[in-house]
Amino acid sequence: MLRTQGQVKPLRRKDDRIIIHFDYDCFYASVVEAENPALKSVPLAIQQKQIIVTCNYEARRHGLHKLELITEAKKACPEVVIVLGEDLTRFRNASKDLYNTIRSFSWNDKVERLGFDEVWMDITDMVDYNVELLNMNDLTTSFFQLSREDPTAGFTFDASKYAGHGFMHKSLTKHQARNEDEHLTTRLRLGSHLAMHIRHFLEEQKGYTSTVGISTSKILSKLVGNLNKPRGQTTLVPPYLVEPPDSSNVLAFMDGHDIGKVPGIGFKLSDRLREHFLGRKPEMDKGLVYGGTKEKVTVGDMRTLPGLSPQQLDKVLSGPGSTHGIGAKVFALLHGIDDSEVIEARDVPRQISIEDSYIRLDTIDEAIREMTSTSRRLVERMRIDLTEADPPSAGETGSERRRWIGRPETLRLTTRPRLPLNDDGTRTRTFKRISRSTALPGFVFNLDEHLDAIADRLVKEALLPLFKRLHPEKAGWNLSLLNVAVANMVDVGTTSKASAGRDIHSMLSRQEETLRPFQIQSSSTQLGIAPENKLSNSGSATAEAEAEAEADGVSLWEHDSEDEADEIVFFCAACKSSIPAFARAAHSRFHDRNHGA
Repeated sequence: MLRTQGQVKPLRRKDDRIIIHFDYDCFYASVVEAENPALKSVPLAIQQKQIIVTCNYEARRHGLHKLELITEAKKACPEVVIVLGEDLTRFRNASKDLYNTIRSFSWNDKVERLGFDEVWMDITDMVDYNVELLNMNDLTTSFFQLSREDPTAGFTFDASKYAGHGFMHKSLTKHQARNEDEHLTTRLRLGSHLAMHIRHFLEEQKGYTSTVGISTSKILSKLVGNLNKPRGQTTLVPPYLVEPPDSSNVLAFMDGHDIGKVPGIGFKLSDRLREHFLGRKPEMDKGLVYGGTKEKVTVGDMRTLPGLSPQQLDKVLSGPGSTHGIGAKVFALLHGIDDSEVIEARDVPRQISIEDSYIRLDTIDEAIREMTSTSRRLVERMRIDLTEADPPSAGETGSERRRWIGRPETLRLTTRPRLPLNDDGTRTRTFKRISRSTALPGFVFNLDEHLDAIADRLVKEALLPLFKRLHPEKAGWNLSLLNVAVANMVDVGTTSKASAGRDIHSMLSRQEETLRPFQIQSSSTQLGIAPENKLSNSGSATAEAEAEAEADGVSLWEHDSEDEADEIVFFCAACKSSIPAFARAAHSRFHDRNHGA
C-alpha cells in the first residue's frame, strides 16, 4: 500500500505475477553476425538512410553510437564495417524464430513481443507450480520442472539465492524484508533461475545473447533489466509493498529514472510533466535526437511534488485525443505500478506497419511515389506474415496455393508534418503524428495480382484520398515521416481462439465469388471502401484501438494518432447500405432481430 500527499485512496500493486523481460543484445548487428561470424570481432554498424541505426559493442568501444551520421562514424572509426539494413526481412525472420523459441517454454502462452528485439513472458504459473515442489529444508539442490507431464524435464538450481544480479537500492541495504515478503522473494528467485536457463538456451542453440529483467510487472521487469547490459540479468528484489515510514525498493528504484524513460509515459506526456514541474517549457538540446532535454526531471521529482494527485495530473495531461483516465495511469506509473497483462501469443500480428522518414517531403508527386513504395512493401509483408501454404485437394497438382490466415479490416495513413519556420529562421521540433483511416479494400487480398499493380491501385483508390484530407495541397506541407498500416486483424483459417475458422472462411470466400455478379455496388466503392468488408459483430474498427500492436521495431506504448472511428464506413451485404463504424454493432443487432422474427 502506497500513500502520497494529495491522494485519497491508497494505490495497490499486483504482486502475484512473475514476469521476465528479454532484450536481445545489439539485435540487428547480431543478425548480421549470425550470417557472417567473422564480423563479431570487428566494428560493425547497420545503416538506414544516412545514419547508423545500431552497432555492435566492438563499434561502441571505438566511440560509435546509435543515430550517428555515417560520415561522422567513418571519421571516428575508419575501419568500421557498414551493412545496409533497409530490408528488414532478415531481422523480422530472426525475431520470429527467437520469439517462438521463448514461447516454446511457456505453459500459459502469455508471451508478448515489443518490436523486433524485446519479449515479455509471464511465468507465474510455472513458478507457482515449482514453489509447491520445493524442499524448504534443502533449497540448494532444487529442481525446476519445465513440464507438468514429464517430471524429468527440467534443471537443477539453488533456490536459496538469485540467479544473476539482484537490485536493492543503496539506501535500503540495511533494511530487512518483512515476513510477508518471503514468499515473493522465493518466487522471484525461481523466476530468475528460469530466466537464466532460457537465456543460456538462446545463446547455445541460436547464438543470440540477451539482457533480462525479472519483476512483478511489465514496466519494472523492463526497467530493471537495463541495469546490467550486455549479457546480464537483474531481479528487482523486495520489499515491494510497505507501509510508511518504511521504504519500498520499487519507489527507490523508480525515483532515479528520468520521466521520459518510463514506458507508458513517452515523449509527449513527459514534455508536459516537465513543463508542469519547471513552470515553463523545458530547454531542449538541439544536439540530441528524439526529444532530448538539457533539464532532467526524475520520477522522484514528480512523485514528491506537493499536491500531486491523479486529479491534478488529469488536468495537466488531458487534451484532444488523450486517453480517458490518463492522470490515474501516469500517477500509478510514477509509483512503479503497471497492472497491464502480458498479451497472449497470437499466430498473426495485431497490425502490420511500414514507415519511412525523410529530410524533406513536400510535393504531391513525391508523396505519391513514397506511398506507392511503402504500400508495395506493406502488401509484400502481408503476403509473408498473413498467408500460409494451402494443402492441395485430392488429385490436385500444380504450383503451391496460399491462403490468408489473417485479414486486417482497417487501412491507416499516418504522417508527421514539420512546423513552419520561426521568424528567426529556426524550426520548432515536433514529434506529433496525425492519422486518417478507412476500410481496407478487398482487392489487396488478391494473391494472383502483381504487387506493383495492387500498390498503385491502393494509393489511387484509398491512400491518396486520405492524404488529401490530411494535407490539403493549397495549405502547403513538409513531412518528416510517412507510415502506412493495416490493423484490426481478424484471424481466419487458424486454430487460435480468435480465429474465424478455416471452413467458414472458405465458405464465405466461395459465397462472395458466387454472389458478386448479383450485388449492387455501393457508392462507398468510389471512396476506396471495400464491398467485401461485411457487417459483423467484431466491434469498433479503429486502428488506434490496437495500442499494443506490433510495428517495425517501434514501440507503440504511446500512440500519437487521434481516434478515427467515425471516419470508417462499412458495406452491409444484407441490405446494401453503407454503415458508419459507430452504428455497425446496432445495425447488426437490427438484422439479428429481424432474422429471428
